Amino acid sequence: MNTWIASTLWGLGGLLAGVVLWYLATVWSSSPLMQQFGPAAAFHSLLEILGWSETWMHVGASLQRIFVGLAISLGVGVPAGLLLGLSNRAHAALTPLFQFLRMISPLSWMPIAVMAFGIGDAPIYFLLGVAGVWPVLLNTASGVRHLNPRWLMLGRSLAATKLETLLYLILPGIVGSVLTGSRLAIGVLWIVLVPCEMLGVSAGLGYLILDTRDRMAYSELMAVIVLIGLIGYLLDSALRALFAALGQR
Repeated sequence: MNTWIASTLWGLGGLLAGVVLWYLATVWSSSPLMQQFGPAAAFHSLLEILGWSETWMHVGASLQRIFVGLAISLGVGVPAGLLLGLSNRAHAALTPLFQFLRMISPLSWMPIAVMAFGIGDAPIYFLLGVAGVWPVLLNTASGVRHLNPRWLMLGRSLAATKLETLLYLILPGIVGSVLTGSRLAIGVLWIVLVPCEMLGVSAGLGYLILDTRDRMAYSELMAVIVLIGLIGYLLDSALRALFAALGQR
């Protein structure tokens, strides 16, 4: 059997097993309320909300925040990663600080973000940037430090300037590392986004979670949770496809 077909069938089997466990968890519960959280009600509500223009407005708002957060992560993480990778002194001086900051949950900065930026998209962008910068930074630094030294020696032997070395040797050589960091960052950003969108904004999937809870539309709440997982999976798949298209492993 074709490897791709076999892998797909195994994946579908795993998803089916997850749905069965979900069904059993709601059926065996003694609470009638749990029936609204079951897969049948959730998938029925998912089909309904996918037909609402309001749902796509919330999806668009969340995706916009994700892409802005990723842009901030790349804009800060790639230059900082290059610095750590190219300079032993910078690596020695900054690595302990960065490792310390990385271990602080991005959500811990919520009160400070609201006080500094107010309510709206600005604090969300800040929190997403804080969450996503570390995978990009560390993978970029690792990519630079694991470049084949012969490439750099070749550049020096050809009298390449520092800018030419950066543009034509270093940056092409770390594309795979940056993509890996971006893929990890997307996963972190998507997880952090939902609680961030409970900071007083009026659009987004996190806001929609609160809205369905307040309306006690529990089957819709589960449908939104399924939709969040589905979109996150598609984002990761898109980055994996880009990774494969560039010939990376």
